[in-house]
Amino acid sequence: MENFKDMKICKDSEFCGGCIYQGVTYEEQLKTKNKQITDLIEEYGVSNNIYKGLLPAPSRYRYRNKMEYTFGDLEKDGPMTLGMHKRKHFMSIITVDECQLVPEDFNKILSATLKFANNKGYKFYHKKTHQGLLRNLIVRCGVRTDEIIVNIVTSSNGEFNENEYVKVIKSLELDKKLVGIMRTVNDNIADTVSCDELRLLEGRDYYYEKIMGLVFKVSIFSFFQTNIEAVEKLYTDAKEIIPDFEDKIVYDLYCGTGTISQVIAEKAAKVYGIEISEDAVKSANENAISNGIKNCEFLCGDVLKELDKVKEKPEVIVVDPPRVGMHPKVVDQLVKYGMEEILYISCNPKTLFINIGQFRQYGYEPIYLKGYDNFPGTKHTEMICLLKKEI
Repeated sequence: MENFKDMKICKDSEFCGGCIYQGVTYEEQLKTKNKQITDLIEEYGVSNNIYKGLLPAPSRYRYRNKMEYTFGDLEKDGPMTLGMHKRKHFMSIITVDECQLVPEDFNKILSATLKFANNKGYKFYHKKTHQGLLRNLIVRCGVRTDEIIVNIVTSSNGEFNENEYVKVIKSLELDKKLVGIMRTVNDNIADTVSCDELRLLEGRDYYYEKIMGLVFKVSIFSFFQTNIEAVEKLYTDAKEIIPDFEDKIVYDLYCGTGTISQVIAEKAAKVYGIEISEDAVKSANENAISNGIKNCEFLCGDVLKELDKVKEKPEVIVVDPPRVGMHPKVVDQLVKYGMEEILYISCNPKTLFINIGQFRQYGYEPIYLKGYDNFPGTKHTEMICLLKKEI
């Protein structure tokens, strides 16, 4: 476990809503998160004997491979800022140019982008008036490939000098290799990043990453695991506790870019991955081809609707839903297959236990639980749960 004794408490720790454990020893962080899990175990009446504990992260710092920053201001009519929402103040944005969770390259790109924008006199897009140009900055990188891509998100309200922005970013001395710069035009009034138009300004709109011996192409809007080193440990454990899947039909639900699907495909007869993001499914198909995997098929759409389209019934089911967990109707559908065991990978212990309660109504009991601190400094924890149908 790393000490990073030279790391000081972040200057933005009082206001930034990202980290909540600044100044707290890592041992205390783990103790707090572990208690949150054991409290849920007690609340839902699950046997504590099946809990294998909380695995520490490989690194406490510089582990994030993606950040989505927001343009705004910290005080009304104050200087423009670029960073994260202020804690408990959704309309206020604090510039996080010394963040300890990201590679230093991210901080350099953020600072250069904000300086460029201020020099140009650009205005940020206001959430209430829907006026202004600058909305978000997205930076992503490959941990194993050292590739980095940059995406500035604007509205169409005004001119943005794309050529000068490219020059500014290319002039930076970065540790990683800059392989792409793009601009997304987003005129959706919702406070989320959506893409009306993607303009490739330099290079490519994706980077490559390597996990468990496989290479993955990750496009700018694809979902991909944020902490590569930590998630590789989680996937390794998941592969070991999955019921025997050799020569069997496997469903991988909420599959993202198909990482787990392709890891399993080595032994499975066929893997069907279902994912609602078109961008992720496109990447999943491209990744399978580039990795020489021919027994994966990826379907794009809502899990509940797409399940009925698969003619081959599953012999193994793996689910990895978003933080909100699985809809009760999906649980109802999965139990109809009569699977003996279901592997549940969760990024939100609370919704995992809610779903466990729903599975128990159908005679499924958790027989294995393990936690993973994949996001040190934050409130988030991931878990693996193996559910087994009682005979």
